[in-house]
Amino acid sequence: MVKAISMTGVLVVKMKDVAELAGVSSAAVSRYLNGGYISADKAERIKQAIELTGYVRSSQARALRTGSTKLIGVIVPKINSESVSRITAGIGQVLGRRGYQMLLANTDNAPDRELEYLDLFQNHPVDGIVLVATMITDEHRRAIDSCRVPIVLIGQHVEGAACVYHDDYEAAFELGRALAGRVDGKIAYIGVSEEDRAAGFDRRRGFEAGLRAAGAVLDPSLIRQGSFTLDSGYRAARELLSVDPDVSFIACATDTMAAGALRAFDELRGVGEGVRRVSGFGDNAFLRALTGGIPTVHYGYLTSGVEATNMLLNALDGEEGESGLKTLKLGHQLMNV
Repeated sequence: MVKAISMTGVLVVKMKDVAELAGVSSAAVSRYLNGGYISADKAERIKQAIELTGYVRSSQARALRTGSTKLIGVIVPKINSESVSRITAGIGQVLGRRGYQMLLANTDNAPDRELEYLDLFQNHPVDGIVLVATMITDEHRRAIDSCRVPIVLIGQHVEGAACVYHDDYEAAFELGRALAGRVDGKIAYIGVSEEDRAAGFDRRRGFEAGLRAAGAVLDPSLIRQGSFTLDSGYRAARELLSVDPDVSFIACATDTMAAGALRAFDELRGVGEGVRRVSGFGDNAFLRALTGGIPTVHYGYLTSGVEATNMLLNALDGEEGESGLKTLKLGHQLMNV
């Protein structure tokens, strides 16, 4: 008879209960669970006992025994984003293949919550952390430097930290230079906070430099700031088109804001105008399906999730020693330019 402890109506089966039902020692059950040698007869009896009792191994006990929880903390700025969903899909592929599980934390684009989750995950504990980074403040740098578990950043290049990122400046430079050669009239720009080094600072500076390289100039009066949302892109575009009717093209720091700008063009200049007069970053699949494709930059977001997670787990498994955590810059591709 299997003995169990009732906690709020839930039966908790212990290893010794499995051993008793199988007619073996607890040590034999432990060897079976950990892949150690055990006779075929005992292994079969233990397997049947586990199935009958519904025994589940304690992750806490495993952590105490091995020093590993097989849990990876993943911090993302938002979950309703195609780019983030691609990144987390890549992370999940690697974790599942290598026997790890994901604890996902959504910050809603609040930098302070990134710091809170970094502290929370270290004390959970998890074996390592993947941070899909946005704004990197001095507090972030201190938290990353002092992190007690290995950490890899995705999306931002931070000196001295393990990072997987894209060169937003170079991509924006190429996009600006290409658009300057095909757009007649004034070009405006809708960016995001420049505290976000990659999407805010690097994309705007790169785009401006690309225009200059092709003999064009971005008028400072035609620059607005959005907040990664479709509505913010729409509002900023309507203002730009209302203030200066000579604006003929609006470049946006993200495809999501570009979708809002496209809507504004269609409302103010006529249906079908927007698809020819906006650009973005991200190569959003839904926007591509609706429009046939606007000028944009394709990033390998899924690849960044895969590479960052492999980097982290290789370091945890000691497969690459100290070189397991490093900096990796991924490529990009201009689309529909």
